[in-house]
Amino acid sequence: MNALTREYIHQKLLEAEKNAEASDGYAEIPVRPETNLKCAAVLVPLVYFQDEWHILYTRRTDRVESHKGQVSFPGGACDDGETTPEETALREAQEEIGLEPADVEILGRLSRLVTISSYRVSPIVGVIPWPYAFKVASVEVARVFTIPLMWLANRSNYWEFFVRDSERSLIAYHPYDGELLWGATARMTVSFLKTLELIHTESA
Repeated sequence: MNALTREYIHQKLLEAEKNAEASDGYAEIPVRPETNLKCAAVLVPLVYFQDEWHILYTRRTDRVESHKGQVSFPGGACDDGETTPEETALREAQEEIGLEPADVEILGRLSRLVTISSYRVSPIVGVIPWPYAFKVASVEVARVFTIPLMWLANRSNYWEFFVRDSERSLIAYHPYDGELLWGATARMTVSFLKTLELIHTESA
């Protein structure tokens, strides 16, 4: 396996972006051409410590309007005037966890994903310093935590199952440090791992 350097990750993301298409793999109903999809972006933050890469996640509070208590990436809907998903992802990360945009080294994008709530989400991958003095927006974010990349890539740690009478599938991980990673965030995670060739495409 190739060494997971920043350069390698950046190159694999560039290669994948050339053929990237929006996926409706997590959408509960097929996305029709006339559907008015809303713009959104998330930051997939990478940190390096204990001699390995980790992905940083947040757990939403029970006070937010949607996806209460769920594990997610920092992110949200695009604001008027924002012209790139990077702008949105960095702004949201700053608002939610106090991550300064200047502290993020953007490595690339993952394929856009269409969610059940009719958002077309652009995942932006970036490296952030570690340790970091996060300033959490306590109304939105209950916890910030990381999961090792290689644990996430271990096929025995997650499963994919298809919804009855549907072509939809759901990806869910076994609990890690008391946290449950599933749904759209899990699908973006697996997409990233496939892009890095840590998971074979046919595995999930």
